[in-house]
Amino acid sequence: MIQRLLAGEIMHKHKLWKKIITVVVSTVLLLNINVVWAEAEEMISEPGQLYALSACLMDADSGRVLYEKEGNVHRANASTTKIMTLILTLERSDLDEKVTVSERAACQPDVQLNMNSGEEYRLEDLCYSLMLESHNDSAVAIAEHVGGSVEKFALLMNEKAEELGCEQTYFITPNGLDESDDTNFHGTSAIDLAKIMSYCIMCSPKAEEFLKITRTQSYTFQDLSGKRSFSCQNHNTFLQMMDGALSGKTGFTADAGYCYVGALEQDGRTFVVALLGCGWPNNKTYKWKDCKILFSYGIENYEYRTFMQPLGSWEYAVAGGSAESGDPYELPVVRLEEENHEPIRLLLRSDEQFECEEHLDFKAEAPVALGQECGEVRYYLKKADGSRQLLYCAGIYAGNGVDAKNMAYYMRFVLKSFFN
Repeated sequence: MIQRLLAGEIMHKHKLWKKIITVVVSTVLLLNINVVWAEAEEMISEPGQLYALSACLMDADSGRVLYEKEGNVHRANASTTKIMTLILTLERSDLDEKVTVSERAACQPDVQLNMNSGEEYRLEDLCYSLMLESHNDSAVAIAEHVGGSVEKFALLMNEKAEELGCEQTYFITPNGLDESDDTNFHGTSAIDLAKIMSYCIMCSPKAEEFLKITRTQSYTFQDLSGKRSFSCQNHNTFLQMMDGALSGKTGFTADAGYCYVGALEQDGRTFVVALLGCGWPNNKTYKWKDCKILFSYGIENYEYRTFMQPLGSWEYAVAGGSAESGDPYELPVVRLEEENHEPIRLLLRSDEQFECEEHLDFKAEAPVALGQECGEVRYYLKKADGSRQLLYCAGIYAGNGVDAKNMAYYMRFVLKSFFN
């Protein structure tokens, strides 16, 4: 009876503990679920569905790609080409120069200024015609004036693209009309186009002139004879769509579809968006919707953070080295010091961070020369998806030298010991 009662008591306690454990485990699971939900709420969502076949959001200051969709695919890019035409013209010519219109320029298809062969214009006036109304005849007249011919100007365009690190760009025309040759078809990638725009507004010595022309709302001028007058209106609607819009260029051809490249600045942050193949008629407004999505994503999620390099130092006992005390039994020490680097200031998401790795290539054996290279520290940007981007490497060098022991070193120790 006692045994049965004890057994019952034990069973009762066992059931009680099972209930307690069940409640505790359930509570922990619920807490974990809540933590997961909280983390999910804090996760940063990538931009939603885009219309563009290729898209890029870039930090114009660093050139870092913040988002891309088929960003490296070579596609026709229509009149967005003209940002390259303009920046080359600004960098290579005086805007007061006189341009004589050729038969080839006058015969370009719409959209055109409708110039006549033999007419003369100021180069600056044609630049406004090029960017505000996207006139194809003005583009050819400019190219022939600056480069000597359309073909020579295209060489300059491709040289500049290569200089800017564009790997998927091949230009044939200064106006972006669909064209191909034995090498490739005229086009670029969204990432390359964003690189070109970033250069135009941030790095070019003619950045201010570029911004002035591309932000002008209306412009009037005459040919040099004064017989013909023209009025141009800026067709970059995005300049009025978002606060901080800086510049941009639209484009459309049958092959390219609607394209756009634009820049926006807010709170000291400058973003560039490039869109290729962003709809075909009648979807002219798709590019503006994609622009808003990408610019808003950048504004809401990226802030500047400054990374200060935590300078490393190491000490190693050097085998076979001569100590300053002269004692052959003492191991001298070499100090390894990390090369200093300027602080890095980058636009980062809250889920991105910096990481560093030490890579020493040093044998603690004499002799060691002052300033001897002993390895490097690699600094990475760790992204939300776990991938890493190498930012820079800082060298590791010997801060002091250590000579190897030799016969003279031992003789000095013997003599010093004898006389002492």
